[in-house]
Amino acid sequence: MNASLIPLQQSLIPIIDRWSAGHLDYATAIPGLNLFRRETPLPPAFCLIKPSVVLVVQGDKQMYAGDKTYPYDITRFLITSLELPAKSETLSASAEKPCLGLNLELDKRLITEMVAHGEVPSKSDVTEGCVGTGRVTDKLLESFQRLVSLLDEPEAVSALLPGVMREIHYRLLTSDQGSRLRQIASVEGQGYKIAKAIDWLCLHFSEPLSIDALSSQVQMSTTTFHSHFRRLTSMTPLQYQKWLRLNEAKRLMLNDDLDAASAGYKVGYESPSQFNREYSRLFGVSPRRDVEMLRTQLVS
Repeated sequence: MNASLIPLQQSLIPIIDRWSAGHLDYATAIPGLNLFRRETPLPPAFCLIKPSVVLVVQGDKQMYAGDKTYPYDITRFLITSLELPAKSETLSASAEKPCLGLNLELDKRLITEMVAHGEVPSKSDVTEGCVGTGRVTDKLLESFQRLVSLLDEPEAVSALLPGVMREIHYRLLTSDQGSRLRQIASVEGQGYKIAKAIDWLCLHFSEPLSIDALSSQVQMSTTTFHSHFRRLTSMTPLQYQKWLRLNEAKRLMLNDDLDAASAGYKVGYESPSQFNREYSRLFGVSPRRDVEMLRTQLVS
């Protein structure tokens, strides 16, 4: 690791350590900024990653998306340009030296504005997929240091946050992962259209899905839509919808105490047997057994 980065990295640790104490995940008062703390290694857990950047300041993690694995640590940040089903794993952490970091949701409107106004260099490079890891630089760390420091200066947030957010997005757009963000910035681009389709799926996942209708809605042919959706997300639209349905069903059973059949109907399944079969295929156990295991873990 570059020696110049170490003091910057070290300066972030006590702030995140203090604000995340007692929490696994802490939603800060700054919109879109969440801190995380893990005091023990944790196996892969399902999650829905919003367009965001994840920065680790202590420890290391990795994410599984599609059939690929993305390790990241204090030298590499993780970035996703689309809302993406994935699994997150904590590789090294302890009570004495917890895995600490932050997750910042990206502002797609700001990205589009900065690209359209020529505030970042225009490049024609093409990047496969919507997720990757990039090299942490001193300039990027400095901008995140300014962001996290605002937690201790709440009266300055409204005045200083817009400038800090613009700087962070500029650093990301000019980083070695900038092409992932630029591909969703052009209204005429395929990445932008897939992002609009994902927005629709997240809002209407319990409804019957017509690929022809959805591709037409985002002004793409069915073949082109299917191809680009899979290229960017490593999933088909139907697989994406299924993931959203099953994870919402899990939430309903765990938090709202719904039985498996009721949860399945609520997220769009007409057949309890189909719901049980697809749930078991994704999570490895039946809905009832999975919820029992999760509740036992929460109690312990």
